[in-house]
Amino acid sequence: MLVGRTNRRAFIAALGSAATWPFVARAQDERVRRIGMLMHAAADELESQARLAGFVRGLREAGWSVGGNALVDTRWSTGDLARLYKDAVELTALRPDVALAGVGSTIPALQQATRSIPIVFAQGIDPVGAGYIDSLRRPGGNVTGFVQFDYSLAGKWLELLKEVAPEVTRAAVLREPGTAGIGQWAIIQGVAQSLGVDLKPIGLNFPSEIERAISAFAREPDGGLIVVESAASLAYRDLIVALAARYRLPAAYAYRTHVVAGGLLTYSADIVHQYRRAAGYVDRILKGEKPGDLPIQSPTKYQLVINLETAKALGLTVPPSLLARADEVIE
Repeated sequence: MLVGRTNRRAFIAALGSAATWPFVARAQDERVRRIGMLMHAAADELESQARLAGFVRGLREAGWSVGGNALVDTRWSTGDLARLYKDAVELTALRPDVALAGVGSTIPALQQATRSIPIVFAQGIDPVGAGYIDSLRRPGGNVTGFVQFDYSLAGKWLELLKEVAPEVTRAAVLREPGTAGIGQWAIIQGVAQSLGVDLKPIGLNFPSEIERAISAFAREPDGGLIVVESAASLAYRDLIVALAARYRLPAAYAYRTHVVAGGLLTYSADIVHQYRRAAGYVDRILKGEKPGDLPIQSPTKYQLVINLETAKALGLTVPPSLLARADEVIE
């Protein structure tokens, strides 16, 4: 069974479970294992539920039965770091056998709460640069997992933006400070010169600052946006998508969830697949392997998603060749 503080009833219903199952299972089978799941997203969003379902599917494929020999405790938060760190403490206090970390700040929150419980992250961003692990090959310590993008992917966002909106000669890059933001900026900058696009960095700090910066950028013509991988871009998703629509700025995003919410396009790792793969590492740890010995893995499945309705609203005609390459078209 999945126990979550937010939208708990919906998840229990979705899995056909009852609230007493974990306790019955624990009483009947001493081999039941406890898994903590810390998510920095809204529990009631379809994307969040899809990621959760992907993780559960991965556990099932590895031979675990949620509500039978496995119990999953979940904690959800969106944009509230204080609550996230509190959730991490509460989750680790339950003494799970393994903890699963979602995006971004869930990793340091869990690391601060425990140095002994194994942690598997499903969508890390530059874990070495952030200091979460020692190396990609041998992470060391109690943390391992899956990164959600290769830095070379950042250049693809600008290429796709130019393909669907060739008039773009200026692009604002919305990024967080830190190594991941700098690394993505460097890759985009290298591609921008060959495409004849001038770049402007915009920090994802506070909503009011984001709004002012995008408003100022939009005063000149032929602009577009690139929203890179970061926890802040997820936390401020609705604001960013709304501003892009208000100022009629074509935008390429690092996450499918932005395009589902009304953004123009994304080329990104299949995050649901990442959670499914993370369940495999959880399984290996539950069977005795040490997280520090499990190498960090890169995505193996990517998806191009285009929102055709948004393209039409922006007066853009998506080239048929691009539509043919799309994994998903939202109309």
